[in-house]
Amino acid sequence: MNVLLLICLLLAAGLVAWASERIRPNLPNWVALTTFVLATLWVVFAWLSGPHEGGLYAEQFYSWIPRFGINVILKVDGLSLMLIGLTMLLGAVAVVSSWTETTTRRGFFQFNILWVMAGVVGVFSAFDLFLFFFFWEVMLIPMYFLIAIWGHEDRSYASMKFFLFTQISGLLMLVAIVALVWIHYSTHGVLSFDYHTLLGAELDDSVARLLMLGFFVAFITKLPSVPLHTWLPDAHTQAPTAGSVILAGILLKTGAYGIVRFVVTLFPEASRDFWIYGMALGVASILYGGFMAYSQSDFKRLVAYSSIAHMGFVLVGVYSFNDLGMQGAIVTMIAHGFSTAALFMMAGALQERLHTREMSKMGGLWVKAPRMGAVTMFFVIASVGMPGLGNFIGEFLVLLGAFQKNVFLTICAAIGIVVAAVYGLSLMQRSFQGTPNPDVPEMRDFAFREMSAMIVLMVALVWLGVYPQHVLSMTDAILPMLGVAP
Repeated sequence: MNVLLLICLLLAAGLVAWASERIRPNLPNWVALTTFVLATLWVVFAWLSGPHEGGLYAEQFYSWIPRFGINVILKVDGLSLMLIGLTMLLGAVAVVSSWTETTTRRGFFQFNILWVMAGVVGVFSAFDLFLFFFFWEVMLIPMYFLIAIWGHEDRSYASMKFFLFTQISGLLMLVAIVALVWIHYSTHGVLSFDYHTLLGAELDDSVARLLMLGFFVAFITKLPSVPLHTWLPDAHTQAPTAGSVILAGILLKTGAYGIVRFVVTLFPEASRDFWIYGMALGVASILYGGFMAYSQSDFKRLVAYSSIAHMGFVLVGVYSFNDLGMQGAIVTMIAHGFSTAALFMMAGALQERLHTREMSKMGGLWVKAPRMGAVTMFFVIASVGMPGLGNFIGEFLVLLGAFQKNVFLTICAAIGIVVAAVYGLSLMQRSFQGTPNPDVPEMRDFAFREMSAMIVLMVALVWLGVYPQHVLSMTDAILPMLGVAP
């Protein structure tokens, strides 16, 4: 698998999609969809082919700025491959979800989607810290445009808030990267941004804690975690449907990936000493996100706060520092991408049909659109952790791992699952059940295009819930790198 070629394919397809609007208004949609389908098949083929020597599915090295020890180092292990596959699949879902929603500047719209995904693939595969930061910044700008140009009524405020939070935290990470490289250079006389070279950096305990916090703050801002979460509800609410799908399904995972790949590996001792704070922040996010989700009347805003709660399980699992917690965190990342992307797609479909996100103006929609009702019910019960579906496997493993670390925090996290059932069923009751709202006209149900995307996500969640061994086996190979014995 050639990762650089995949990134270049996405970048080139973005330019083609932008230019193709002049030929036919709907052509950019087909260009983007075809690209993501081909990329998904490419990732599946790489997975079926199996890893090469060293457990890697791809490995590339190109000299870039040798004077400063900066190179293009791209590697794909089991964790990276799963997240790249998730990225390509949800890219196709994002295109399908915005097929009729976006009516202006479709070429530039699909250009931004493809370039966001190119940056995300770079984030998941870069093993040079400067290159990682480069891709981290690349994916922010197209996302900003998606919200600022095609968002809803308060899109300017939401897009600027998103950009400031992520940019400022990213600059903090850049300072930590440069400091880590300089300290390693001062000690060993080698100037390098290579991830594996920096793993051996000799750091004082106090310095390691400061540098670890620089990375940690940047990643929990993107995760997001309490108290750096405030950009997320506004960004989700104002973003177009495709933007919400990408934000929830993919961009939040870059923060979780950063914690797993960089924080706990580059600073193992400092991270282990930090475990109580990491788990406490995760539990706080679970409970706060659940409480705030229940208090929302806006469909998209409720799902946005539920994302904060679900990603709190990732923090709890990672900072349990055992194999069960870490594997549960990774499974939760994958399952949350499927379930929450589908719920945001549903929110966008409802807004397109009803011109509102307020659940108080819905009610009884199952009668008018039974396919939409059945699909929403499936993903709601998946999101609240129904056994047999992927979210249950992830959260169950997280709780098992957390129980070995701290019983009290585990009990608090488990309460979050009960809260999730309350706000999930409340969403279902207020929107699709109950007395039909007489002011709601006859509503168009899901057709083949929307149902095809939903069925793919449903199958993925069932597969992950019934037979998660594929994912667990791929995580087994990387657990030693994370300082956890399988």
